[in-house]
Amino acid sequence: MQQNRQPSVIRSLPEYRSLPRPVVARAELLHPGTLTPWHRHDWWQLTYALSGVLELETATGSFMAPPQRAIWIPPGTEHKATNTAPTEMRSLYIDSTLMQTAPSRCRVVSITPLARELIVATCLLPPDYNEQAAAGRLIGVLVDQLLQLPEVAFNLPMPTDPRLTRICAALQATPDDTRDMVAWGKEAGLSERSLARLFKQQTGLSFGDWRQRLRLLLALAALERGERVTHVALDSGYASPSAFIAAFRRNFGMTPMEMFSPRHHTAST
Repeated sequence: MQQNRQPSVIRSLPEYRSLPRPVVARAELLHPGTLTPWHRHDWWQLTYALSGVLELETATGSFMAPPQRAIWIPPGTEHKATNTAPTEMRSLYIDSTLMQTAPSRCRVVSITPLARELIVATCLLPPDYNEQAAAGRLIGVLVDQLLQLPEVAFNLPMPTDPRLTRICAALQATPDDTRDMVAWGKEAGLSERSLARLFKQQTGLSFGDWRQRLRLLLALAALERGERVTHVALDSGYASPSAFIAAFRRNFGMTPMEMFSPRHHTAST
């Protein structure tokens, strides 16, 4: 979903044939422009941004993890990840036997304060932690908390129809494009009604809701970099900062200032 950004660093992947423990943790600081290339694995992964904004792509859409959000990735799901700002990342690789009640799809969840501290504590464990001692009990509490995390709408489902994918690509490149659905329909050779029906059928969102979510998700990286809300709002195609903030609050449950305030970034390492 990113706008013509070239990766500057290729992230290395852990070389596990199988997990040495039921939960394996990885802590990293990713430089701006880091690319995790397309790959898949045989276990669940929770990708968590303590700070920065992480974008994950799959065949069916994009998923964004701003600070204190995380992305669940089921086994066998091919995906790649990128970030445009310095990102403090925590990854958990979890054996499938512990995740039998989890929905088998990618999704973004909100990290609770307790889950955050459990993740941080797990990242401090030695790779060969004793499953029968305190470390094993910590892992049990961690998994129990992770399974209860609430899902949030930081994903952007993508259509498969070539006519719609061309429209989506154009909007991703120029999110401030103000053409209405009638104009986009003419460009794609579809009536307004056909475009609306097909878009809803393939993405689960109306055309207007999809475009609004795209604009808001693309704005996350700029907000994380500290750019002024006024500039971000206008670049995103909004007529005023107040309209942008209202849409942001409706979609994400908080204002940009609340999401990117220092207290939301603070976490122990």
